[in-house]
Amino acid sequence: MKLTDIKDNDGAVHRRIRVGRGIGSGKGKTGGRGVKGQKSRSGVAIKGFEGGQMPLHRRLPKRGFNNIFRLDFVSVTLERVQRAVDSGKLKAGKVDEAALVEAGVIRRARDGIRLVASGELKAKLDLTVSGASAGAVAAVEKAGGSVTLTKPKAEAAA
Repeated sequence: MKLTDIKDNDGAVHRRIRVGRGIGSGKGKTGGRGVKGQKSRSGVAIKGFEGGQMPLHRRLPKRGFNNIFRLDFVSVTLERVQRAVDSGKLKAGKVDEAALVEAGVIRRARDGIRLVASGELKAKLDLTVSGASAGAVAAVEKAGGSVTLTKPKAEAAA
């Protein structure tokens, strides 16, 4: 083996293509932009332009709105809570938002947690959450636990 034989693996290094540097390069003259006209020039932003015709996004009617004050709750099912208890990540007893995050049931609490009655709960838990469906409250009480509702974080701050 000689020093002249040393080289990178194929595809390890990409050479930068020098655009617009003569027709011999293969990317010269128009520089990969096609031919003349508005789109071949720099600084052109004509997204949604339809040649003077009324664009589609202006022809369609507007409907509804985004409520900027809407609270973003994380839904947690009874089945998911029971799975955490069965695996030993969540201990029976008092459970709040911090305990659910620590157990890995949810990633973050956002504006609060809402308990949903999907699945079955066997463990006796005293849950403290921002919201809960009527079915979820009934299922927790049937298992011998209780549900305490707190104000969502956004409301408590205001």
